[in-house]
Amino acid sequence: MDLKLLFISALLGIISCSHAQQEGNECIKANALSCGECIQVGDKCGWCTDAEFLKQGEPTSARCDELESLKKRGCAEDKIENPHGSQRILKNTPVTNRKKGAEKLRPEDITQIQPQKLSLQLRSGEPQNIKLKFKRAEDYPIDLYYLMDLSYSMKDDLENVKNLGTSLMKEMSKITSDFRIGFGSFVEKTVMPYISTTPAKLLNPCTGDQNCTSPFSYKNVLKLTSNGQRFNSLVGQQQISGNLDSPEGGFDAIMQVAVCGEHIGWRNVTRLLVFSTDAGFHFAGDGKLGGIVLPNDGRCHLENDMYTMSHYYDYPSIAHLVQKLSENNIQTIFAVTEEFQPVYKELKNLIPKSAVGTLSANSSNVINLIVDAYNSLSSEVILENSKLPEGVTITYQSRCKNGVVNEGESGRKCSNISIGDEVSFNINITAQGCPKQGKTETIKIKPLGFTEEVEITLSFICECECHKHAMKNSPLCHNGNGSFECGACRCNKGRVGRQCECRKDEVSTEDLDKNCRKDNGTDICSNNGECVCGTCECKKRENPEERYSGKYCECDNFNCDRSNNKLCGGHGRCECRVCVCDANYTGSACDCSLDTSTCLASNKQICNGRGICECGTCRCTDPKFQGPTCEICPTCPGVCTEHKECVQCRAFGTGEKKDTCKRDCSYFNLIEVEDRDKLPQPVQAFPLMHCKERDARDCWFYYTYAVNNNTEKEVHVVKTMECPPGPDIIPIVAGVVAGIVLIGLALLLIWKLLMIIHDRREFAKFEKEKMNAKWDTGENPIYKSAVTTVINPKYEGK
Repeated sequence: MDLKLLFISALLGIISCSHAQQEGNECIKANALSCGECIQVGDKCGWCTDAEFLKQGEPTSARCDELESLKKRGCAEDKIENPHGSQRILKNTPVTNRKKGAEKLRPEDITQIQPQKLSLQLRSGEPQNIKLKFKRAEDYPIDLYYLMDLSYSMKDDLENVKNLGTSLMKEMSKITSDFRIGFGSFVEKTVMPYISTTPAKLLNPCTGDQNCTSPFSYKNVLKLTSNGQRFNSLVGQQQISGNLDSPEGGFDAIMQVAVCGEHIGWRNVTRLLVFSTDAGFHFAGDGKLGGIVLPNDGRCHLENDMYTMSHYYDYPSIAHLVQKLSENNIQTIFAVTEEFQPVYKELKNLIPKSAVGTLSANSSNVINLIVDAYNSLSSEVILENSKLPEGVTITYQSRCKNGVVNEGESGRKCSNISIGDEVSFNINITAQGCPKQGKTETIKIKPLGFTEEVEITLSFICECECHKHAMKNSPLCHNGNGSFECGACRCNKGRVGRQCECRKDEVSTEDLDKNCRKDNGTDICSNNGECVCGTCECKKRENPEERYSGKYCECDNFNCDRSNNKLCGGHGRCECRVCVCDANYTGSACDCSLDTSTCLASNKQICNGRGICECGTCRCTDPKFQGPTCEICPTCPGVCTEHKECVQCRAFGTGEKKDTCKRDCSYFNLIEVEDRDKLPQPVQAFPLMHCKERDARDCWFYYTYAVNNNTEKEVHVVKTMECPPGPDIIPIVAGVVAGIVLIGLALLLIWKLLMIIHDRREFAKFEKEKMNAKWDTGENPIYKSAVTTVINPKYEGK
């Protein structure tokens, strides 16, 4: 079972190795007919421009191969086209090292990401690495727009927000000296099903004697300003409104805040949108309830600071909002009541660079909520890129605070960044092939929520340098029927053949086929190719490393002799079914080494002067000698004696070398066996010597000495000596026997004495019990007396 599993695993290994080879050389499999096609396959592929490179029968596509393979096949390094990509930094303004209290800078003069503009030239399959640096600038300007739900349920919240301007300005001054604030409000679409069932309710949608303003979709109350008092004044003039259903039209308002930059007054600084509500939201599709079917167009529709198209366009979708918020670098803070926290947390997961805070019932905690949310948002940087051209991929690796390294999707971001902290990103951009015929493309990378971005211009290497020196209508291509470029002919339309020598309509004729038959035989191109224009073009094998060649495709590079299951023993290359061996190797399978170092004996002589070194192995010319270097003579006297003392000390701990055994006798491996039958026999592949030696006590011990196939010395020894009985042992044995007899007699006497004592005690005990015995008399219950007395009943004693 084990052998079967071993065979299967070995077979699978060979198959997987072969499969890996086939998959590995993508250059040959691409069948590229020009240098430009070749270099687009991958960065491992090169094109040989040497006009004499191809052998007979090899197609033009054989010029495209892996770089090392081209060199092995004889293409000089300076003849290989292998262009590489490059990059140039066009704008590299250093990040701003500004501190609070320093000279005030304009927002456009503050730099947080470096470099700002690059140009990349991409080779197919070869990544270009760029390094971006990001640093949070201190005292960076902030624009904050407060967007509030003014439905009736937010009445008490409006009272607290009326003083928000000055209070928030004071708190934010701890973060930045350049802060602006704006205000907007929303209720719902002005379509009947959303507001009320009667038109009269449009003027005052509230019940009872409550004075409410007419419903509206979105109103821009205050453009961004640094005047906190003006914020308080205008917000103080606002009135609540009302609507019929609970979800509000906040998405309409968010869309207008995002796209109406001029009306809102956004600058190219940190942009914060605080969305305050105590209800859910309508989204795309809900407009059908009011008969609105046109999708939101994502454009600004403010007239006199009022959204005028709420009755015409549906609510925007979440994806549409995400797109517009990202395009305009707006970070959203959802200030919502506890009841709707789960809903807006799910929404936060869909909107990058957004946060959710719990709004108290009357919005009294809104300042702390805004400050905490801002700190959370600004402590994280997330990179995003614009749409990539087809065939271009991008990967990110971030190096964040405290040496933390992230890769994959996590490589786009760094968290827990404080003001003044610097982080970096390694970005790899790779192209596959030649996108859009090599036209220049531009992509942008920017940190979400920031207005700064990195602009990268991409150009693609689609042709080789040698293409520029092409000779059109070259005489080398059959009287000008093609262009000679990069060492090969690129045929004009309608022409084929290596030198463009044929028209397509005359590719195969009987006269031309004669030139493809070897020795006027019947096989065209040895059945290994096709006859094109009277010239054999050899077939390609499934394994791209295997090739047919020759004028008649009669040669190949895979049918040579093998050794150790390797073509040409792994020490040569196969050319036309014959091994061409590497230096220091010979033989039909290059399996014979010319290196004699393996035949050197310890005396520095080859084979100890007793043989010839053939293929790295000694062939002993003296028949008496054996071993890897002809050093063993099994029939020579003295071999056993030479190793006797070491075997004796290691196996039995005796002999002259017992005190120096570890130092002098560690040159062989010792293996103990039970008896002489277990000793190895001289029928194995390496020389073996049987030895019988005697120690100082006339004890015999048996062992074998051999040098195995790994040139290791082995000694097998019988673990027990054979020692004959000597004259000095008889008195010892007699003394031992006499001692045993005396001990036996003593033990017998002691036993007899103990038995006598025991018997006497038992007898005395019996006598005592006999004297103390008391015998009771009793009457036999079945005894009857022999005397019978009869009394006459008539007798009266007279």
